Amino acid sequence: MQEKKVDVAVLGAGPGGYVSAIRLGQKGLSTMIVDKAFIGGTCLNTGCIPSKSLIHAASFVSVSTHAKSIGITFDTPTIDMKSIQTWKQGIVSRLTKGVEGLLKGNHVDVVNGHASFISSDTDHHELLVDETTKIIAKHVVIATGSTARTLPEFPVDQTTILDSTGLLNLETIPQSLIILGGGYIGLELGIVYAKLGTAVTIVETMPRLLSAMDPDTVAVVSKTLRRLGVVVHCNTVVKNHTKHSTSISLEIQTDQKNQTIEAEKLFVSIGRKPNTEGLGLDKIDLNTDEHGFIPVNETLQTNKPGIYAIGDVTSGPMLAHRASNQGEIVADVICGDTSAIDPRVIPAVVFTDPEISSVGMTESELKEAGCSVLVGKFPFAASGRAMSVNNTDGFVKVIADSETKAILGVHIVGAHASEMIAEAGLVIEMGATLEDIVGTVHAHPSLSEAFVEAAHVALGQALHIMAK
Repeated sequence: MQEKKVDVAVLGAGPGGYVSAIRLGQKGLSTMIVDKAFIGGTCLNTGCIPSKSLIHAASFVSVSTHAKSIGITFDTPTIDMKSIQTWKQGIVSRLTKGVEGLLKGNHVDVVNGHASFISSDTDHHELLVDETTKIIAKHVVIATGSTARTLPEFPVDQTTILDSTGLLNLETIPQSLIILGGGYIGLELGIVYAKLGTAVTIVETMPRLLSAMDPDTVAVVSKTLRRLGVVVHCNTVVKNHTKHSTSISLEIQTDQKNQTIEAEKLFVSIGRKPNTEGLGLDKIDLNTDEHGFIPVNETLQTNKPGIYAIGDVTSGPMLAHRASNQGEIVADVICGDTSAIDPRVIPAVVFTDPEISSVGMTESELKEAGCSVLVGKFPFAASGRAMSVNNTDGFVKVIADSETKAILGVHIVGAHASEMIAEAGLVIEMGATLEDIVGTVHAHPSLSEAFVEAAHVALGQALHIMAK
């Protein structure tokens, strides 16, 4: 058996693991990264990048509608899904090869296989990779990510019953699609296929879609769903189902009323679970909670000295940028630098139409906590830039402490909301106030002006809308 000794072993090559490994390599530590699947993890290969590629491709279908309203007419688009898939896979390939090059360039040893713990002492951790390689590391970073949750009654066959990987790889557009789950993945891909011509139905057990997001922002996206003909059943449970040769039918119950819905394909999108099974954590007495997540402190240390956990295996929002941020932090901590996580400034983005982005606390969360707040809301319908690009759906909402005027939360729904939220994260991280925002000159005309205008509204000095 081959034996390798390193300063740090990183388990998982997703956006948390590979970022951590690169930073550790840059800091001069001998580093090994182990992954049984592929470099880049779910995000680059079967999640963030492929889904955003399809979202962009589907957006061209709706361009003709926007163009017609301003006097430009296009022929009805012809959609070649095989060509779209080839283009999408090309993007994935370029990104994963780029990460491989970065790992190599920073002297990170890449090992393909499944690693599990054998033993663990204070500064001596042993792992076994596929019964062929023994790794001895001073530190270990667990970054094994997550996988889609499944339902026993709906076994995924990637033909009739799909998970996100199967739906992202379709080479033909289904005539009809039922989505179990009204979270961000279900909505993003539901809108993609609705734009491509699929009759989409969403079934959600909660009272509303995107329950973790500001309800005002979700209401704007709900208008798009109705415009696209997407049928939404909230507060609904599945009582029974029948799988046919080329379709599947579900008996659902909403408000004590039963009905049957049928579609060519079913997409199960009920969240994700941490990949902590099979790592041998029980052999080293490393704690996990009842859901399989690994508890960590503010420096991402587990209950075992020298072993850290980042990304989706830790409790919190399962976001690639959160994992990458934690990857950098844990590298600093291992090297003895002062660093810690700040969950307040982790943005959430939903790539629906229009996009939703959020950082900090929601208005309802703050009020439930007994905080007195100022709220400023500026609609893109009053934005010159939004009008000039014919995309006025949505708004910017700014929430601040009523006494200190410190920004506590920012919520945006509209075109390019994902690109606008970074400024809001910086504002919260540095403890900025409403006065700081209005004192920062934003270019005109730009969508980002809505951030300043919302701050003006919160201060009671609205400039470009009539104050209520």
